[in-house]
Amino acid sequence: MNHFDLMIIGTGSGNSLLGPEFADQKVAIVERGAFGGTCLNVGCIPSKMFVYAAEMAHHAQHTGPKLGVHTSFEGADWPAIRDRVFGRIDPIAVGGEEYRTSSDEQENVTVFKGSGRFVGDKTLEIAMLAGGTETITADKVVLAAGARILIPDVVSQSNVDYYTSDTIMRVDALPERLIVLGGGYIGAELGNVFGSLGSKVTIINRGSAMIRREDPDIRSRFTESYAERFDVRLNTSIIDMHQDGDGTVTINATENGEPVTIVGDALLVAIGRIPNGDELNVAATGVALDEKGYVVADEHLRTANPDVWALGDINNPAQLKHTANADARVVAHNLLNPDDLHTIDRTLTPHAIFGYPQVAAVGLTEPEAVAAGLNIVTTVHSYGSAAYGWAMEDTTSVCKLIADADTRLLLGAHIIGPQASTLIQQLIQGMTFGQTVDQMARGQLYIHPALNEVVEQALLNL
Repeated sequence: MNHFDLMIIGTGSGNSLLGPEFADQKVAIVERGAFGGTCLNVGCIPSKMFVYAAEMAHHAQHTGPKLGVHTSFEGADWPAIRDRVFGRIDPIAVGGEEYRTSSDEQENVTVFKGSGRFVGDKTLEIAMLAGGTETITADKVVLAAGARILIPDVVSQSNVDYYTSDTIMRVDALPERLIVLGGGYIGAELGNVFGSLGSKVTIINRGSAMIRREDPDIRSRFTESYAERFDVRLNTSIIDMHQDGDGTVTINATENGEPVTIVGDALLVAIGRIPNGDELNVAATGVALDEKGYVVADEHLRTANPDVWALGDINNPAQLKHTANADARVVAHNLLNPDDLHTIDRTLTPHAIFGYPQVAAVGLTEPEAVAAGLNIVTTVHSYGSAAYGWAMEDTTSVCKLIADADTRLLLGAHIIGPQASTLIQQLIQGMTFGQTVDQMARGQLYIHPALNEVVEQALLNL
C-alpha cells in the first residue's frame, strides 16, 4: 500500500493548488477523467467558445440588418466550430497530465487514473482505468472531485438516448430539432448555442420562468427574450417519453395543466449537477455530507476530519470556477500553514449566464432584500439611456441596482444585456471594498461614451 504526504482527488482547481511549495512532499493525484476538470473539458471554456460563435451568428442574422448593414446568416459549419474548440482544449488537458506524469519537476507526484472510493480513514481504493485496483493512504487529503450531471428518473427509466453538457458539444452534426430539458443556466447557454447556429430548439421548463434564481425583473426579461426566439414551454412537467426507430424523441407532458406532446430529434438533459461526495464514500474517512450531498466544511474548508479538506463543486453549491479557484488558494495556504489558517469569504459570489442576452449578478435580489427587512431603494436603468446603448439600438437590456437606503451601500446588482459579465465587475469591486453608491457614482471618471455609462447612470439614479 502506497502512502503519501498529500492526496488530491480531482484535477480541476484541485490540480492548481499544487505549486512548487509542495515540492518536498510526496503527492498523489487521483483523476478518473480528463485533466482540467469540468471547466476546461466540458464546462466554462468550451461552452463559451461555442457561445461566441453563436453570438456572431446571431449578430449576422439580426443585428446587422437592424443597423443598416447587409449581413446574413447562411448556416454554420458545425464540425469546423467544434474542431476549433476541442482542437485547442484537448491538447491542454493532455499537456496537463503529461506535465504531472513526465516532468522532471514533478518527480514527487504520482498520478492515479481511475475512480476512487474511501474504504477507511484517509484510505482510498482506486479502480484503475487500465484495470485492477490500487489502495493508497495519505496524511492529508483534498477532496476536489467536483460534480456530475443530474439525470431525472423520467429520463433514465425511459431508455431514450440523451445528451448532457458533457457530451453534446462533441456531436457530429447539429440536431434539426433539439429538446432542452431545463431552463437554468446550462439549458439557457447551450439552447442558445444550438438555436443560434441552426437547430430548432424547444426548452422545457418546470417553473413559470427561466433562470428562476435571478431577480424577478431579470428572469422575466430573459424568459421573454428566449420565448421570442425559441419554443419555450413553461410550467411543463414530463409524464413519460419514448424514442422511435428513426431516433425521434416524443415527450408526453402537461403544460399549465393541459396535456401536450413535444417531438424532437435529440434530447439535451440540462437540469443541473450534483456533487460527487457520495460516490467517494467520504463517510468512511469521517466526512459528512449535507442534505443536498455537498461535503460539509468549515470556514477554513476543513471537514469533520481535520486532515481532510474540500474545495470546489463538491463543497460549494454555487458550482463556479472562480469560487473553486479561490477555494484552492485557501486550501493550499492552510495545508502549508496549519498555525495561520485562512478563511474563505463567500459573502459576495458573482455569477454570469452566457446566454443571449447575457446575465450577470452579485448580492441580493429584491425579494431577498425585502425578506431580510432592509430599507431599500432600487433602480432599473436601460442600456438605451446611455450613448453606447443608444448607438446599439438596444431597447431591452437593463441594469438593476438595489441599495440600502440608510447606509447607502449597494446590496445587489443585476444586469441583463451585452457584456453584462464585464460591466458588473466595477460594482463587485465597489461592494467588496465597502464603497457607497454615491462614491461609486462620483468617485471616479467613466469613459464617455463607453457602455459602462449604463452602470454610472444607474448609480446616479440611486
